[in-house]
Amino acid sequence: MAIEEHSCKEEVKVEVEEGRILQISGERSREQEEKNDQWHRMERSSGKFIRRFRLPENAKTGDIKAAMENGVLTVTVPKEEEKKKSEVKAIDISG
Repeated sequence: MAIEEHSCKEEVKVEVEEGRILQISGERSREQEEKNDQWHRMERSSGKFIRRFRLPENAKTGDIKAAMENGVLTVTVPKEEEKKKSEVKAIDISG
């Protein structure tokens, strides 16, 4: 009996909607084949997914990066540096 498993095909999209919504969507399909001298069986499966995340106001949406390695998607969302609050200095009032 020989079993062949064809690699999973994944199509993934990373998008920013309405300025602050990060959307990750995709479609996945899988094919598995099993055969011997008497029979041949082919199995296919597929599915879609979508996830949405609200980004914080200080996210730099123009600098978002996405990378896929060994089936793991890593999305990096840099944020703007927080503005330092100016120190408040008390002034003595004369008179």
